[in-house]
Amino acid sequence: MSHQYTIGRLAKAAGVRTTTLRYYERTGLLEPEYRGGGNYRLYTEESLRRLKFIRAAQSIGFSLEHVRTLLGTQTGQTPSCFDVQSLIRERLTEIDQRLKDLLHVQRVLKSALQKCIKTQRSGCCHVIETLRKKT
Repeated sequence: MSHQYTIGRLAKAAGVRTTTLRYYERTGLLEPEYRGGGNYRLYTEESLRRLKFIRAAQSIGFSLEHVRTLLGTQTGQTPSCFDVQSLIRERLTEIDQRLKDLLHVQRVLKSALQKCIKTQRSGCCHVIETLRKKT
């Protein structure tokens, strides 16, 4: 039998909280391979690899629903390259929109800063006046 982890040791090895592991269990992303004495959850190296995969996928912005697809937990089969490409395209579209939104915010802030510098008055800030008018 391979190395076994309790829920606390698995969480520590993966750098997550035990509540996160329990949540992944409730949602079907992770299951203990065994139950030990006292009904303790016991996990293996495969659980640790799966957990690291989940966290890596989340770190690049995949939702837990997307992670389920990538793991094949819904179908019981590894997804096709086409399915993975579709998820990546969807994620890239989301990122493109967020970048556009951030660039807009950047332009607005730069403009506000320039106006603030040009119209600097003692006791009154153009930016604060403008924001107050919008509320």
